[in-house]
Parts: sequence; C-alpha cells; structure tokens
Amino acid sequence: MRRFVVLLIGLVAATAALAADRGKTVEDPYIWLEDIHGAKPLAWVAEQNRKSLGVLKADPRYRTNYDFILKVLDAADRIPYGNLDHQYVFNFWQDAEHPKGLWRRTTVADYANANPHWEILLDLDKLAADEKENWVWKGAQCSPTLTRCLVNLSRGGGDAVVVREFDLTSKAFIKDGFTLAEAKSDVAILDDNTVYFGTDFGPGSLTTSGYPRIVKLWHRGEKIADARTLLEAKESDVAAAATIFRDGNRSVVLIARAPSFFEEEYFLEGAGDALWKLPVPLSAQLQGLSRGQLLLTLREDWTTNGTKIAKGSLIAVSLKDAGPDKPPQVSILYTPGPRSSIDQVSAGRDAVYASIYDNVVGSVHAFRFADGKWADSKLDLPPGGSTHIISTNDYGPEAYFSFESFLKPPTLYADNGNDKPAEIKALPARFDASGLVTEQFEAKSKDGTKIPYFVVRAKDTKGPRPAILYGYGGFEISEIPSYSANMGMLWLTRGGTYVLANIRGGGEFGPGWHEAALKYHRQRAYDDFAAVAADIVKRKIAAPAQLGIMGGSNGGLLVSTVMTQHPELLGAVVCQVPLIDMIRYTKIGAGASWIAEYGDPADPKMAAYIRSYSPYQNVRAKKNYPPVLFVTATSDDRVTPVHARKMAARMEAQGHSVLFYENTDGGHAAAANHKQAAEMWALSFVYLARELGLGE
Repeated sequence: MRRFVVLLIGLVAATAALAADRGKTVEDPYIWLEDIHGAKPLAWVAEQNRKSLGVLKADPRYRTNYDFILKVLDAADRIPYGNLDHQYVFNFWQDAEHPKGLWRRTTVADYANANPHWEILLDLDKLAADEKENWVWKGAQCSPTLTRCLVNLSRGGGDAVVVREFDLTSKAFIKDGFTLAEAKSDVAILDDNTVYFGTDFGPGSLTTSGYPRIVKLWHRGEKIADARTLLEAKESDVAAAATIFRDGNRSVVLIARAPSFFEEEYFLEGAGDALWKLPVPLSAQLQGLSRGQLLLTLREDWTTNGTKIAKGSLIAVSLKDAGPDKPPQVSILYTPGPRSSIDQVSAGRDAVYASIYDNVVGSVHAFRFADGKWADSKLDLPPGGSTHIISTNDYGPEAYFSFESFLKPPTLYADNGNDKPAEIKALPARFDASGLVTEQFEAKSKDGTKIPYFVVRAKDTKGPRPAILYGYGGFEISEIPSYSANMGMLWLTRGGTYVLANIRGGGEFGPGWHEAALKYHRQRAYDDFAAVAADIVKRKIAAPAQLGIMGGSNGGLLVSTVMTQHPELLGAVVCQVPLIDMIRYTKIGAGASWIAEYGDPADPKMAAYIRSYSPYQNVRAKKNYPPVLFVTATSDDRVTPVHARKMAARMEAQGHSVLFYENTDGGHAAAANHKQAAEMWALSFVYLARELGLGE
C-alpha cells in the first residue's frame, strides 16, 4: 500500500508539472498527506505541531487550563460508572497512578457504598510495560459463568484491536485461548467454549468499508480456519456481525448483515445449520431482549398484521412459536410525539427501560410485561436535564440511571426492581454555577423550520459576550444537556457563553429529524447551524467577532462547512477529528460505511451536490475566513487525520490563519489517556479565549 501511495505521489507531481505547463491547476495538490505514516507527511505534522504548540502553550492560560482539566479527570471522587453482570459491577478506571487504566469489579451491594472495595482484574499499565506495547483499553465481555472473558486491546487507540481470552479466576490471559490478531474484529461470547466472530481472514474477507463481512462460529480447540461460516455479507455492505442477548438464563443469537449504515437484516439460527430472517423492516434497530421478546425501535413507519406503527416507536417482537413459516406477534410499547424521541433503550431481566426526550429534556420509562401486555411507568427522576440508562442486569432486577444538566453535576441512581430509583452517588460540583442560567431559544432556518438551541451564561449578562457554539447534526445522534467541568470552569465562570444547537441530522425529534438532513438534504444541517449563529448575533448574545464554533467528527464537517459558507458570522473555529474532503471521503478510513448518511460521490449527480458544500473544495484564497484550529490523531483509523491535514495545508497555502495539532495516540477520540485529553482541551480553550477575546 505504501509503495502505491509513493507512486501516486509521483504521479500527482508529474501531473502538476504538466498542468502548470498548460496553464491549468491540479485539483488536489495535497493528496500526498493521505500517506498517514509516510515520512514526508509526518515531518509536515511535526512542523505544524511545533508551530501550534509553541503559540498556544506560551499563553499562561494553557498551564492553568491543563492543570485544572487533568485534576478533574484524575479526581478520586469521580463516579465510577459500571456495568451490571450477575452480582457484580465491572468498571474501567484511569487516574494519575494508572493512566492506561485498571479493569476491576465489586459486588452490587458494595458498589452502593461511598468507597467500594474493588477487585483488580487487569492492570493495563503493567501489561503494556511487560509486553512493551502501547495498549489502549477497548472493552471486554464475559461468558454467563463469569469465568472466561474476551478482552479488546488497541495499539494506540484506533478501532483495530487484538482480541485475547482472559480467565477471571486466575486473572491471566489464556495462552491457547480464543485469540484474534489485530483487525477491526467483531466478537460475541456465547459460553465458556463458544464464540461468534468476524475478522480479517485475508483478501476478500472485509467489506469496502473495512469491516468483517463473514460471521463464523468458533468452538474451543478449533483452528480459526475450521470455524464454521454462518453468513457472508456482500463486499459492498457495511459489515456483518453476531449479537447475543441474555434474558435470565436464556441466550438469543442474532446474525446481522448491514447493507448500509442504517439498515440491517437479522437472522436467527433454526433447524440444523439453517438461518431464518426476522421479518422486520431493514431500518429497524435491535435494542435488546426481555421475556422472550426482541425489542426494536423503528426508523420508518411499518404496517404489520393490519396495524400501522409510526416511525420512532419502541416495539416488542415475540419469539414464542415464531419461525421461518410463522411471523412473530408484535406489540407497541411506546410511540413518541412530534417533538419527542427515544434516545436509549436497555433491557434487563425483568424490565425494559427507555430514556425518552421531550423538547430535548429527558425522562426514563420502565416497561414491564405481565398478563400478556406491556405496562408503562415513568420513573421519578429530576426534571429539566438529561437522563441516561447506565446499565441493566441480564441476570437480576437491578438497573442504574443518571441525571445531569448544564449546571447540575451527574447523579447516579440505583433501582432494585421496584421502579423507585434512589441516589447512590453524585459528582461534586466542579465550578460555581450559582450565578449562571440556562435558557432555550429557537432560530428560524432558511426553509422556515424552527431550530431549538440552549444558551448557558451568567444571569446578569448585559450585551454580547464571547460565545462557543457547539453542534453535530448527523447519524441520528442527539445533542442533549450535559455537565462539563471544562466548559464551566474554563469558559462560563470567566464570563463566556455556551450555546448548544439541536440541528437537523441529529435525533432530537426522532428519525424524521435525522432524515431531514440526509444526502441531498445535507445543506439543511448547515443552514440550521448558520441560522442559530445568526440568531445569537440578532439577540446580542454574541457579536460575530466573539462567536466561535466547535465540533468533532461529523461535527468537524459541520463547522468547517459553515466556516466556508458563512465566515461573516464567526470569530474562530475549532475543528476536531473532522471529515472535510467529501469528494474523497469514501476512499479514506471507514468512509465507505457512511454513504447512507452523505451519499456516494461516485454517482456524478450526488458528487455535484456534495461538491456544492464540501469544505475542502470550497475554501478560497480571496475570502476572509475566521482563524481555525484543527485537532486530529495519527491513530484515528475511522475518519483518519487525512481530512484535517489536507484542509490545514490548503488553507495555510491560501494565506489564512491556521493552527494544526495532531496527536499520535487516541484514535477517533484524539486522546488515549487523561494527560492527552487534558492537552487537547486545554489547547482548544486557550485558542478560543485568545481569538474571541475572553478575559480581555
């Protein structure tokens, strides 16, 4: 591959020379930066880092910011969020003494205490030192007996992982256990001796998106080559994978084929080696298993057995007596209204829980099945903020929930099966919120749609103040109120304002809100964000020179697009791990998997539409753009650092004000440990304070 890139660089250079002779221009003179680990691109990165860090770390606020963020991240009084499994709570913990982290567990009863007694299962720092590997934790899953677990470890934080089998009794890896070499593997453990998995089996075994397309059943003692193939997806599909749901002592295995990012076919194992397809819409999203019924949410309307079920609904599909020749019975648990949505669903042994939002304010509902029907009860949690389902127990009645808002720190609630959640842990306040207020406004987008947004600022604010506007607007992901120590201490209490936009493309109002900004409608998300920015200026919350925008990943595409389209509204931009070159995005990282979101630039008609907004193709030398800071990571194998590199290089060559920082570790998060996270956010806040005049 590297040889191919080198040849390609030479071809581009030769083409550039010919084009110069003919008075033409080359469309992409920075394609050489796509050689992620090449010597020349990494030298360019090192020079950019030297310049950017020299400027930002020289600001005295950097050290103050860094020390505060790191202290908060390493604080011993953080809530140790965990996963319920039988009588245990499993937790992964990082602090100053253990920067790579500890995998540990305690009992459910002890977890409720202020200072639980943790049993250390794996010390990742010691493992990394012993094996001389830059291991980053990527999770684990255990068999129902809690004797064997599959542990995912990444070199540097990327999505590609090494899978290793771990013995919980001896607290050691099993030498000849279930092991997979580094790849974007997908594994599911059925029992102590059986694993469903997909991995890189060699040429032709991955989809064009770079994920496994073959699912196999692997028994202990078998060679990988002898594992039985259950399903093969097409190379043009996104992926294929197995999912296992537990319902007390029962396990249900579903084999899924994903034709696109938002579509899946679900198969169950039938008689012999046969699979039978679950008769639900391709766009239905599997959420869990309870009382022998599969839980799904619908992304589109569905008519079944003469009943029309609205998109956004939570449904249950009974597996009792269902099979290839007998369609299952379907029940409706909940249908959201026009300004509400189901954000999370988690099924425990005895109940199904859903985090439901109304006008971007959360609650939690419990659904219990009795006497042949589902009953719905709303749990008693605080109003006016965000609700999250932290964990449910497949083997017991317990469930954990949390509540937080912009100004109230997260609080953890335990429910022992009586639908009466009780507070067991709370994060201490990280900043003084007594002088702050949260407000909700609406902006009118270009097509007349009303776009809600939150504003957090000082109660006595008079006139425009430096403000950060944050957004995402994609993949049906909702932006909801959250408590940020960084935003509170480094921005709000220093006189700044924070704005969170709920633009189309997200999931704030269900699947329809997302669909409104798909493919040929993508511009709506950018119009919405620009409308919020304009409304901020109109309400005198901030002047254009005081308004900074920030976003990551798809949010990085959002802010870079709005920067190119509406530079007159902005004072600064922080663009993190972004997509930017949308004409080539399907050829970079996992980009091909997102065609269902953005469309395929291989289609000339779609390419013309994408080109109309793609930031990389629309940035101009003669336009006056706000200063921009790009933040990315070399080890990001999902979006990759390519987009940020090329945009920074192009803008710098055009004479714009650009800073660029690329961390080596961290994957798509751009930070693998607390020190790296503290550096990334300290740089971002210093940059915005400098450019927007906070503290002047």
